[in-house]
Amino acid sequence: MPLNLPDKLPAIEILKKENIFVMDETRAQNQQIRPLRIVILNLMPLKITTETDLIRLLSNTPLQLEIFFMKLKSHTSKNTPVKHMKMFYKDSSELMKQKFDGMIVTGAPVETIPYENVDYWSEINKIFDWARTHVESTLYLCWGAMAALFHFYGIPKYSLKSKKFGVFKTYPCDPQAQIFRGFDDYFYMPHSRHTEVRREDISQVNDLEILAESPDAGVSIVSSRNGREFYILGHMEYAPNTLDLEYKRDKGKRSDVNLPQNYYRADNPENGVEVLWRSAANLFYSNWIDYYVYQETPYDINDIK
Repeated sequence: MPLNLPDKLPAIEILKKENIFVMDETRAQNQQIRPLRIVILNLMPLKITTETDLIRLLSNTPLQLEIFFMKLKSHTSKNTPVKHMKMFYKDSSELMKQKFDGMIVTGAPVETIPYENVDYWSEINKIFDWARTHVESTLYLCWGAMAALFHFYGIPKYSLKSKKFGVFKTYPCDPQAQIFRGFDDYFYMPHSRHTEVRREDISQVNDLEILAESPDAGVSIVSSRNGREFYILGHMEYAPNTLDLEYKRDKGKRSDVNLPQNYYRADNPENGVEVLWRSAANLFYSNWIDYYVYQETPYDINDIK
């Protein structure tokens, strides 16, 4: 089944070229199947890139999804055209009047700032609390994951001496968990962050379960409330060239950024990227939709608006 996306969203044409079946709103109105409603709070500066990355992964399911994009009232994006934001995004206050089957909260380029000093901290706390009563299952990514862990459980973040940057081998702690159905004994996950959360803090909270860890990147995936919330400390959604673009952007400008680990063939940027994470990323998002959004959602079509 296709994804139901807003008319003229840039990701539609990009993904069609990748032979991914997507459906715009106009065509979807004639479909009789009740789509799953997924809302994305996109806090990343390059919003169109992040939209495309996430939609690419969400497309790998036989279920029809209707995608909504949420924006903050207390923060204005400086890197995305105003026209794009007005056309495709709705204020959090408007979308918080509704219920959704799934939600994704992205990372944000504010991880070195204390949480309370982030200009939209108050608003995002309200969104976190709202999601617990209006969303069946939520994925929190990178900074979004750390922020939510701090908000709900007081889990602190710690600054790293150098950026955790690269693609790291990761092991499921419970290979029988439904989120890892079809996974191999280990998988790879990109990381790009200056801070971390630690096992010793998380293990003290009964409601939290560490689902995956990396010998080099540490805690990678955490869950709570029987899969109602997942906290992903890396970036499974990244496109193959994302770390390359970040490395070239920061090279010579920051002293704490090194060559991304396990990323370039033979650790040489001239050799190109060795993509190690895409199959696991697609499987993870499909499992999330199939087992934690679709099979668990209690919402009737007449009860979602």
